[in-house]
Amino acid sequence: MLTAALSVAMECANIVVTAMLPQPSYTPLPFAPEDMAGTAFPVFGALLILRRPRLAVGWLLVAGGLACAVNILAGNVARLHSSSPYAFGAPKPLWAAVGLSWALATLLLGVLLPLLYPTGRPPSPRWRALVVFACLVQGLEALRSLLVVIEAVPPSPAAKEILYWLGTAAMGLAFLSLAVRFHRADPVERRRIAWPLLAFAGLIVPWVAGGPLWWLASFTIPLIPAAIAFAILRHGLYEIDTLITRTLVGAGLVGVIGGVYVGAGAASSLLLSDLDQFGGLLAALLAGAFFHPLRRVLQRGADRLLYGSKGDPVALAGELRRRLQRTDPAEGLPAALEVLREGLSVTGVAVRFAEPPAPPGAEPSPAGAFGEWPGQAGAGELGEVVREVPLVWHGEPVGHLLIGPPGTRRLPAAHNERVIAALAPYIADAAHAVRLVGALHRSRERIIAAREEERRRLRRDLHDGLGQSLSGMAMSINAARRSLRVSPESAERLLDGLRSGMDSVTSDIRHLVYGLRPPALDELGLAGAIGEMAGPAVAVEASGDLTGLPAAAEVAAYRIVQEALTNARKHAGASAVRVSLERGGGPHGGDPAGGDPGGARLRVRVSDGGPGVPPGRRSGVGLASMRERAAELGGTCSITSPPEGGTVVEAVLPLTLDAEPCR
Repeated sequence: MLTAALSVAMECANIVVTAMLPQPSYTPLPFAPEDMAGTAFPVFGALLILRRPRLAVGWLLVAGGLACAVNILAGNVARLHSSSPYAFGAPKPLWAAVGLSWALATLLLGVLLPLLYPTGRPPSPRWRALVVFACLVQGLEALRSLLVVIEAVPPSPAAKEILYWLGTAAMGLAFLSLAVRFHRADPVERRRIAWPLLAFAGLIVPWVAGGPLWWLASFTIPLIPAAIAFAILRHGLYEIDTLITRTLVGAGLVGVIGGVYVGAGAASSLLLSDLDQFGGLLAALLAGAFFHPLRRVLQRGADRLLYGSKGDPVALAGELRRRLQRTDPAEGLPAALEVLREGLSVTGVAVRFAEPPAPPGAEPSPAGAFGEWPGQAGAGELGEVVREVPLVWHGEPVGHLLIGPPGTRRLPAAHNERVIAALAPYIADAAHAVRLVGALHRSRERIIAAREEERRRLRRDLHDGLGQSLSGMAMSINAARRSLRVSPESAERLLDGLRSGMDSVTSDIRHLVYGLRPPALDELGLAGAIGEMAGPAVAVEASGDLTGLPAAAEVAAYRIVQEALTNARKHAGASAVRVSLERGGGPHGGDPAGGDPGGARLRVRVSDGGPGVPPGRRSGVGLASMRERAAELGGTCSITSPPEGGTVVEAVLPLTLDAEPCR
C-alpha cells in the first residue's frame, strides 16, 4: 500500500510539473501513457497484495507501475530543469533514473506480467529462457542509457534501435506465451485469460508504431489492469471480488458526489453571485443528502452488472421459499439445490446425507435404493468438490452441502458467504424432510416385512403343527368307526388317543394365540399380567392409570419385561428384581412434570442386583429385540449398569391418543 501511495503521489507531483512544461508535440492529451501506467498498475497491485501477499502478479503490477511513475516524473523534472533560465543543463541522475526505470518497467510489465499471468509461473520450464533473454536485453538497455548519460560512450542510434527491437521481440514472445496458455487451458482457465489477452493485444499497435501514435497507449494501458480486475471479478481468480466491488462503488461515490459539489459550487457562483459564500455549504448539503441513496443505487448496479440478479441473497431466499411452497417435501431438496446452484453460479451442488442411526441389530441399508437411505442428492454436474458446508437441522447433523467449481455464466456471486448463510438453513430443512421420507419408507418396509414374516410363521405352525394333528385325528376317527362293531376295545383305545390329540391341538391353538397377544393382558391388565409372569419373588410397582393402553404398547411393554426378567435370571443370577411401570405426560398420566404434557408415554423399568453388563460386551438377540420393540413404536430402550452394581433396563414408549386401546 505504501508503494502504491508513493506512486500515486509521484503522479500528483508530475501533474504539477507537467503544468509548468509546454504541451508535448507527440500527444494531444494532457497526460502521457506512463501517467496512466503509474496510477492504474500500482493501485490494483496493492489490492491484490492485501489479500494474497505471495501472489507474483500483484508485486509485478506495483513494481512496474512505480517504475513508470519514476520514469515520467524524473523525465519531466529533468526537462523542467533544462528549460529553466538558471539551469546549466539537466542533472545526470535524473536522466539516469529515466533510462533505468524505463528498462525496469518494460521488463516487469511488458515481459514478466504476460509470461507469469495468472499462476505466477511460466507455462512450461522452456519459457524460462525468455526470462533470461529479456533480463539480458533490458540490462543492456539500462547500461547503454547509463553510459550515455555519464558520457562514457557517445550516443549510438543503431544500438538503441537494435535493443528496442530486441525488447519488442521479448514482449512479443511473452504475449505469445499467454496465447499458448490460453490455447492449452481448460474452459474455466480460458475465461480467466481471455480479457487480459485482449488487453495486451491492444498495446501492440501503439508500441510498434511508436512516435506519433504512442499517445494511444494512454487508452490501452489502463485496460490491462482493468482486464485483470474483470477476470478476478467475473471468474473469481484471486477471490477478492467483494473488495473490488466496494472499491468500484467507492470510486463511483467520489466521482458523482465530487461532480455534485463542483456543479453546485459553479452554479452558485454564476446564479447567486451575491451569495457565493453559501455555495460550498449548498454543495455539501446536496452531497450529504444524496450520499446514502446514491451508494445503494451504485451497489445494486455494480452487483447486477458484475454478478447478475442471482447474486442477491434476499432475492434467492425469496425464490427458494416460493419453490419449496410449490413442491412436495420429497421434491423440495432438488428445487432448493437448483436455486443455490444458480445463485452461486457453479457447475453443480449436492447434499451428502449423514447415515441415519440404524435400528439395533439391523443391517444398514445400501445408499441409493428406493425406499432406502438416499446417499446423495444434487443439481447440475458436481465434478470437483471445492467446498463442503455442514448442514444442521435444530442441532441435528443432516449431512454436508457439496459445492462444485464456478460455472460458465458468471463468477460466483460477490457475496458467496452471504448466499450460503442465507440458503443453508432452507437446504437443511429440505434435507431433513428427505430424511423423514426415507425413514417413513424404511418403517413401512419393516412393517411389511414383519407382517409377512408373522404370516409365514402362522402358516407354518398351522400347516405343520395344527394341520398335521387334525389330519391324524381325522384318520383316527375313521379307524374307530371301522373297528367299532368288530372290536370295541380297539375303538375305545383309538378314541382315548383321539382325546389326547384334541388336548394337544387345544394346547397348540392356545400357544398360537398366546404368541399373538398374551391372554393375561386382557384378563388381568398390564400390571397384573406382568405380576403373574414374574412371580412372587419380583416386586412390581405401577404408577398412573394403566387401563386403556394401546394394545401395541401393552404387548411391547410385556415382552420387554419378559426378556429383561429372562436375562436377569439366566445371565445375571440376580435374586432381587424390581419392575416399575409409570404412565405420564398425557391424559391419565401419573407424573405430568416428568415429560411433555402433550405426549403421553409409558415408562418401563426393570432393575436387578446382579453383577451388571460387562464393559464392551456385544448386545445379544434378546437385548436387540427389546430395542427393536421400543423403536417400532417410536420409543427408546436403554440397558445400563449403575456404579452401585446391577443392570437397569429402561424403555420409554409413546402412547398415541388415536391408537386403539385394549378392551
